[in-house]
Amino acid sequence: MEVLQVVLASLFSAVILFLIAKVIGHKQVAQLEFFDYITGITIGSIAAELATTLDKPWWKPTISMLVFGLITVALSIITRRFARSRKFINGTPTIIMDDGKLYRENMKKAKLELSEFLLLCRQEGYFNLNDIQAAVFEYNGKLSILPISTKRPLNPEDMELNPKPEHIGTEIIMDGRVMEDNLKRKGLNDDWLQKELKKQGYKSAKEIFLGICYDENQLTLFPKKNGRST
Repeated sequence: MEVLQVVLASLFSAVILFLIAKVIGHKQVAQLEFFDYITGITIGSIAAELATTLDKPWWKPTISMLVFGLITVALSIITRRFARSRKFINGTPTIIMDDGKLYRENMKKAKLELSEFLLLCRQEGYFNLNDIQAAVFEYNGKLSILPISTKRPLNPEDMELNPKPEHIGTEIIMDGRVMEDNLKRKGLNDDWLQKELKKQGYKSAKEIFLGICYDENQLTLFPKKNGRST
């Protein structure tokens, strides 16, 4: 009876930990799959308790670790044999950007902030969003980027070219809010911003999800609403 209680308690805690990891989102998982991440932490914690709590029966945490190990193996077999189960257990890729459009609702679903998205782009070597055709946030927390066709890898030295150095874009608008400090740092003002907004067909910054100013004061705008969701 006591063994059954340990097994049931382990199963219950596994379900709770799994649900918590799903709520937290992909970012906490890094390159691990959801349940690998959960069991790694849990089994490590149980092992530490087994090693330090010598006055308690050793078999209880041992059974618990075995249960978690069996659950992990079972889920691995299920995801290999039944493709549909992967969507629920591991999650699905999320389209963050496509054809020059940023999808705000998809970023919310992926629990990805604007600043984190820009960081991931820079880590992949893309400092200018205009160079990106599509960006997909994978279930393991990685950002996959498809560059536009004219930006394929090429060494300028091979072509005997001397391109002008590019600078990191400056965020001027983030989620409808004007970043006044960044605007001043670029030597620009609200009048310039309003003209640029009207030039691109927008009435105010509140309509913009992200606005970045690149070299030669080129303002790239991504509206809050563009109609796509996955």
